[in-house]
Amino acid sequence: MRRVFAVADNVITSLGFSTEANIAALRSGECGIRLNNDPSLTISPVPLSLVNSDNLDNAFSALAEPKGFTRFEKLFFLSASRALGSVHFNWKGKDTIHILATTKGNIDLLERKNMGKYSRERQYIRDSSARAKDFFGFYHMPVVVSNACISGVLALNVARLLIQHGKYRHAVVTGADILSGFVIAGFHSFQTLSPGPCKPFDESRDGLTLGEGASTVVLTSDPELKGNKKRIALPGGASSNDANHISGPSRTGEGLVHAITRTMNEGDITASEVDFLSAHGTATAYNDEMESKAFSECRLERVPANSFKGYIGHTLGASGIIESVYSMESIRQGMLFKTLGYEKHGVSKSLNVIRENKHTEIHRVLKTASGFGGCNAAMILSDTC
Repeated sequence: MRRVFAVADNVITSLGFSTEANIAALRSGECGIRLNNDPSLTISPVPLSLVNSDNLDNAFSALAEPKGFTRFEKLFFLSASRALGSVHFNWKGKDTIHILATTKGNIDLLERKNMGKYSRERQYIRDSSARAKDFFGFYHMPVVVSNACISGVLALNVARLLIQHGKYRHAVVTGADILSGFVIAGFHSFQTLSPGPCKPFDESRDGLTLGEGASTVVLTSDPELKGNKKRIALPGGASSNDANHISGPSRTGEGLVHAITRTMNEGDITASEVDFLSAHGTATAYNDEMESKAFSECRLERVPANSFKGYIGHTLGASGIIESVYSMESIRQGMLFKTLGYEKHGVSKSLNVIRENKHTEIHRVLKTASGFGGCNAAMILSDTC
């Protein structure tokens, strides 16, 4: 089968509108989470990681008039445009597929304050896909992957498989999600929101922090195609479902174990060959505990591990792609980033959570994700050596 490589990317979060700005913020330990008092989002103050609206409109105005597009569309199209702008190939040809990962799409259009601003069709993710096709001139209708919080990792795995099996030569994979009153109220109802910035794997963790953002990765099997980044290979990945509960993960971690085991088998690597473990790490009691059990079962407890959610919160369907790009930069820059908010070990199994930034050689990263409904996904990222 064909080898698949990432050659270009972009990240838009509360930390900045480029991958470079985001990585600079990670290096300095900057947290993009702020206490939010906007009554249109929540009736009581809650920490959130939000993309600045004025900055988003200013950046998007280089592409089109912002007033004609929803907040979700602006994040989605801006990220894809910036990633495509850093690599040169005919992405309008029939050998390129675009994949969109999102959990909610234009979810804010369901709220009373936004009713009547756009057509009813705009509420559906399929409409966002169609608009992307027209905006970018893609040959094919973009494929939508919407499977809770594994959507981003799953979308990268789907793209990898389509390229490996010769269906396409290139893939443009974008993950995007926004925050709205509906989304925040939903997590409030689960009583899972932390009153402060989240603390993944920490003894005092008390819930997750929500964030929003977008990220795009350009994948290819073309050995001659070069972007502005060192090529990163995607040699393996898998997904599973433990069917435990509509929102709670398996207490044993068996579903994630299955996804990790299949991923490492497909990528032809052992636990001792993994240099960095990018965990889902939502800072909820059950998720972090479940992950620690799964990692221990897979003999990964000594691998340096982190969660990026202490910096930007949980960006839902975009998280798997944003955190994969962060992990690719860890390989490129030889940098392990600390887990912001982690101070005292708070899960039952041993886990080598990164406490301070560290320069070291990184060749292979295991990225994991888990989500509502018992879904799990994993993926290997590797340098090309």
